[in-house]
Amino acid sequence: MGRYLLRRLAFLLVSLALASVVLFVLLRILPGDPANALTSVGASPEQIAAARHSIGSDKPLPEQFVHWIGQLAGGDLGTSFVSSLPVGPEISSRLNVTVPLTLAAFALAVLIAVPVGFVAAHRRRTWYGALLNGVSQLGIAVPVFWLGMILIAVFALNAGWLPAGGFPQDGWAQPAEAIRSLTLPVVTIALVMSASLIRYVRSAALDVLGSDHLRTARAMGSSFGRAMWRHGLRNASVPVISILGIELASTLLGAVVVESVYALPGLGSMLATGIAQHDYPVIQGVLFVSTLAVLIIGFAADFTQRIIDPRLRGRLSGGVR
Repeated sequence: MGRYLLRRLAFLLVSLALASVVLFVLLRILPGDPANALTSVGASPEQIAAARHSIGSDKPLPEQFVHWIGQLAGGDLGTSFVSSLPVGPEISSRLNVTVPLTLAAFALAVLIAVPVGFVAAHRRRTWYGALLNGVSQLGIAVPVFWLGMILIAVFALNAGWLPAGGFPQDGWAQPAEAIRSLTLPVVTIALVMSASLIRYVRSAALDVLGSDHLRTARAMGSSFGRAMWRHGLRNASVPVISILGIELASTLLGAVVVESVYALPGLGSMLATGIAQHDYPVIQGVLFVSTLAVLIIGFAADFTQRIIDPRLRGRLSGGVR
């Protein structure tokens, strides 16, 4: 297990290093000058040059890169070009919105997808099994921003049950208002995510329902429920866990759309603002933290698979891959 953890840690560090290089290079080759966000329209070349000097964008690229890597090594994500505020604390405050939004939507999507996907597989020859499968196929094609606007129109503008957007100024100091503000965004993400997850759960359940070990357990006298609980769920969960990791990571990265629809002050809206202003430290900081989160999620999914599946446990002790 120790060798496995060391390998995964080395992979994570190498991936972060490569991501840092890619982020830095891509931002510098894209069109746009961050100095323009610091100067007024019609600024003179001298003013633009002064702005570049103040943020250090006039220095050679290798020197800028070394400076940024040095900051990362010290746990510093830099200072915003526009607001002159540290990026790290700003990201932390934005995560107070994005993380609860992502985790709550993920949990709700799993609660919907697992039972629905299993029923769609077990009752695939019935009309409601076919209906569940068809609805999940339709849900995949629904754009998340379109669904968000529909939910706003129905539950916020017409019914008035929930706010149409925004987040309490005091944040989670007002927990009831914070939960009400996140309810529609959570439901929006969960419905779209669950539509995709249902397909994978259904596919995994179909594989298990047609497996020899399940038929053997039934032939030896086990009830269907007992056989599924003891032999089916573990085998069905292994491929689904990797999909859950991908869905959780994609939800975190794709929060910018939902946060824009509901005007939430989360990580996605911070990234959108940073891109619009060519604020390199903000963009680099948000993407670096997002990359780190994705790598950690991938590690957690892989580790969970190895714990659940006996065929993979040997890898924890450095066995054959």
